[in-house]
Amino acid sequence: MAAAAPRIYLDHAATTPLLPQARAAMGEALGEWANPSSPHADGRRAKGQLERARTTIAEVLGWRHDVIFTSGASEALAIAGARARVAGRWHGATEHDAVPAAMGAQSRVLPVRADGLIDLAALDAALAEGPALVAIQQVNNETGVLQTLDTIADRVRAAGSLLLADCAQGAGKLPLPDADFIAVSAHKLGGPPGVGALLVKDLSALAATGGQEKGYRRGTHNLPAILGLAAALETRAFAEAMPRLAELRARLEAALPASVIAAGSPRSPAIGAYAVPGVSAAALLVQLDLAGFAVSAGSACSSGSMKRSHVLTAMHVAPDLADRTIRISFGPSTTLEEVDAIAAAITRLAERARAA
Repeated sequence: MAAAAPRIYLDHAATTPLLPQARAAMGEALGEWANPSSPHADGRRAKGQLERARTTIAEVLGWRHDVIFTSGASEALAIAGARARVAGRWHGATEHDAVPAAMGAQSRVLPVRADGLIDLAALDAALAEGPALVAIQQVNNETGVLQTLDTIADRVRAAGSLLLADCAQGAGKLPLPDADFIAVSAHKLGGPPGVGALLVKDLSALAATGGQEKGYRRGTHNLPAILGLAAALETRAFAEAMPRLAELRARLEAALPASVIAAGSPRSPAIGAYAVPGVSAAALLVQLDLAGFAVSAGSACSSGSMKRSHVLTAMHVAPDLADRTIRISFGPSTTLEEVDAIAAAITRLAERARAA
């Protein structure tokens, strides 16, 4: 019996496989586990490991301020969204679902243009209403659209407001924006699931609640996962791969018989969204899965429901186009052969649909 062909994983925006260096760091930490908050020698040794990891993460990310460890980007967003010391709340229309949940029911929506970028006139009007926390992602998790966060940060700061940047898809891959709060997720960059960080420019802008992390987050530190996050970042695997991923994505888009969502917008090289003619996203995902390809339709947190993407709706993408859109996302391990293989597979499926 012939061996099954190896599967091709192209869903790195959902989660990226654990890097060997992160696995090794976690294994070593699990063998010497102690609570970093304990006062004895073992706890102090663990505390030293924790603080070295904090320093490594800040240095690799180019962050000169505070790093608060969390259980992931969702918790980081929740801490900033609930406890930033400004009254108002605004968030972009294409944010990950975790953002409006973190910002609360009072948070109002900032529209985006058809290219997926924040409507700056609408942002200025919102900022004129008074100081607020403004949550805008760095990289859209469904389309890869890169927001102009430097321009946005200038406007937010001039208005006396605070900027929260969801950098789950950008940290460790692209330079970080000059935001007041930044959410980071380990498993999007080759680290383990269940750990992340909130980067804070000025702790006085955030209400404390007591507990660990200088009183800004309660709970025992997940030291093995934190060391895994630091090790993954230290490899710079994603950052170094980005120029190559840009070439791979350009090759894919030249070969695909599909419409590229936000083709004219600045986009992360690691994510692309494509509407294939004649085939629904649901059908295409099933057929590609059977053929050995792992891709998705938008956010992994909501793709199982197969609801129409709120991101594409906010961008005024036609419903027929939105219902045929899949996401292909790349990681350091993605090869030229894998890109050519999925382009060929999608082409065959599109031709079969056209013939039918």
